[in-house]
Amino acid sequence: MNQNTILHVTASGRHSGSVTREVSGQVVEQLLARHTPTRVVSRDLALGLPFVDESWINANFTDPQARTDEHVATLTLSDQLVAELQQATHLVLATPIYNFGVPAALKAWIDMIARVQLTFQYTATGPEGLLKDKQVYLVMASGGTPLGSDIDFASGYLRHVLGFLGMTNVTIVDALTVQRAGSLILPDSR
Repeated sequence: MNQNTILHVTASGRHSGSVTREVSGQVVEQLLARHTPTRVVSRDLALGLPFVDESWINANFTDPQARTDEHVATLTLSDQLVAELQQATHLVLATPIYNFGVPAALKAWIDMIARVQLTFQYTATGPEGLLKDKQVYLVMASGGTPLGSDIDFASGYLRHVLGFLGMTNVTIVDALTVQRAGSLILPDSR
């Protein structure tokens, strides 16, 4: 990778007034100031993603050399989402907590990017994530579920999934705390 690339993924169903969108935008601005030249790729999950279905599963588990045109077409979006992650040096993932977990759109994205031999592999010693050496900023907000509490099933899940894919350098940003403070200063990471 010659150029820093920030992949900015937003999952809030709200556009106007979304705290996670606002604060994640601040994270992106600070990263742009620190890493030049930098390219930003934005992915708004609230615009919709398909859910994994039988056609997708069949296409995904067909040997790439044996895939039909229909298989290839079925996996086109998933392949694009994986490529965005593979090319990113930084991932800024912004999500609210809905009903103690992640929004359905974010779960659909995770299902599209968690692909054996592309983003993880199984080895003799267990699974190995293939998306290493990425700095992740997980920008989260919840009106009623304190981050890190016993009823926050989102942050632990996201840390686990990201780690499973090889992304272990994760900084969680509490968007509501940042909003109340009025400013954000990212820690130096690399």
